[in-house]
Amino acid sequence: MVENVYNKFAGRSVERLCAISDGLFAVAMTLLLIEVHPPLKEAIHSEADLCRALQHMFPQLLMFLMGFLTLGIFWVGQQTQLNHFKESDRNLTWIHLTFLAVVSAVPFSTALLAEFPTYRTALGFYWLNVLLLGLFLLWSWRYGVAANLVKEDVPADVSKATYRRILAAQGLYALGAALCVFGTWWSIGFIFLMQLNYAVAPKIRGLFRI
Repeated sequence: MVENVYNKFAGRSVERLCAISDGLFAVAMTLLLIEVHPPLKEAIHSEADLCRALQHMFPQLLMFLMGFLTLGIFWVGQQTQLNHFKESDRNLTWIHLTFLAVVSAVPFSTALLAEFPTYRTALGFYWLNVLLLGLFLLWSWRYGVAANLVKEDVPADVSKATYRRILAAQGLYALGAALCVFGTWWSIGFIFLMQLNYAVAPKIRGLFRI
């Protein structure tokens, strides 16, 4: 009986969930940059050496941007959902804590892809990380609606738009991952452009929106 009462009142604060989410996303974004290492000073003896070293760093820099866009997109997605919830409960809180555990893996999956950009296994691990992020956000919204945790004044079309955006984005990520049959750089280029579109499309007329 005591356990049932505890479970009924545990994890009700959306504000606290937002706070821990913001903190963990900030740490994950910072860890992305820590994985980008400047050229060794001992190997640089001229401007030409530095330019060549920076060219060799291109995969690291591109993956940093990809990882940052990934975290930014999913941070916006999670915060949008949390803003629509009037309260949380124990189950929804644990869904988001598990989502945050997947978020914490993004710096590793990004660093793995930066180190091995031509390996399909590294690309697959990155895509799996993104897939799990999308699935947990989808689960969060489905559960929130079913458990009547969504604010009463949220329009009905918000729910449809949420499902459509998550499913469409995951479909595009899957398409990007599938392009590795032609080469992993095809996948990386497609995913990067797709993420860039999600980040800037609201400000640029004519770009693809979901």
